Amino acid sequence: MEFSKIFTICFSVLLLCSSLAYGQARSPPASVAMIPTPTPAPAPASPYVNLTYLLSVAGPFHTFLDYLESTKVIDTFQNQANNTDQGITVFVPKDSAFKDLRKPSFSNLSDDQLKSFILYHALPRFYTLADFNELSTKGSISTLAGGEYTLNFTYDSGTVHLDSGWSKTKVTSAVHSTDPVAIYQVDKVLLPEAIFGTDIPPTPAPSPAPVPDVSPAADSPSAESKESGSSPKSAPSTSSSNSIMNLCIWRQLVLAVSAGVVLFF
Repeated sequence: MEFSKIFTICFSVLLLCSSLAYGQARSPPASVAMIPTPTPAPAPASPYVNLTYLLSVAGPFHTFLDYLESTKVIDTFQNQANNTDQGITVFVPKDSAFKDLRKPSFSNLSDDQLKSFILYHALPRFYTLADFNELSTKGSISTLAGGEYTLNFTYDSGTVHLDSGWSKTKVTSAVHSTDPVAIYQVDKVLLPEAIFGTDIPPTPAPSPAPVPDVSPAADSPSAESKESGSSPKSAPSTSSSNSIMNLCIWRQLVLAVSAGVVLFF
């Protein structure tokens, strides 16, 4: 009886130990801490280009900048410069170019025409000066005004020439040329044929060059010397006429005396 109790107890202990060992064998391994992969930093955003500031510190371009702001075209330029992949190229006339402009006048333009006139001074893409060498082979190029508002370019030994029909001008300097914005100074206002028509007045002929006032050389004879030189030549003419008159008088006297003698005898 005691033996069966002891056997039962031993069997129970053995069974309990086996269960514990089996449970430990089936338990999942301890989790390994995962090291997070660092997220790459975002690429830095392109700096904002302030066209108003660039035009206000250069030039002077005050007249063109006033038109930009009054027509709200400055907002279109800023959006094209900072919110597109193409960028912008702007041709800016100096204040003196507007002062030299006599005809036509901008006072009769409608608001839409004035806005198109200012948009006509920009291309919807960034171009370096070297890019105009290839651009000059493509004929008429559309401006930011779109449609029939086009410009023609020629590239001559590094100089960019522009032709709007009414205006023939050239780039005289680069105010700013860093992608996505290029600003180039031109010496004339760009007048589109789409607004001012094709009845372009002829270019006035250049005024004749003044005749230089050539002073006589130091060793050349002066006018007085010429006059004095000519006076001796006139003296023989005067003396010869006097001699002829005297000869005629003597001849008349001789004839008169001869006639008297004949009558006397």
